[in-house]
Amino acid sequence: MDRAVFVYTTWPTTAGAEAAGRTLVERRLAACVNILPGMISHYRWEGKVERAEETVMIIKTRASLAGAVSDAVKELHSYDTPAIVVLPLESVEKRYLGWLLAETDPDAE
Repeated sequence: MDRAVFVYTTWPTTAGAEAAGRTLVERRLAACVNILPGMISHYRWEGKVERAEETVMIIKTRASLAGAVSDAVKELHSYDTPAIVVLPLESVEKRYLGWLLAETDPDAE
């Protein structure tokens, strides 16, 4: 049985995250995305320390789709180097896992 994973990424705008998140769900690459606006990031980029207001997206999907999710995030993202981190989950409630797997089934309608 496939395992569930979270894919963590950030977006420069909430609107961009919402559009991408909807696309991921429509393509059945994600059962759900959580969009958390209002994050402030400090990071080093091209030799300078930067500050940005960003939106966090947590993508709930199956492990076997993590590569396709990563590819889709890169396709939909405005950043040259988006943060894409796949987080394995230790435990997922059985009924929730069943729902997640059903919603990310490529053969479902």
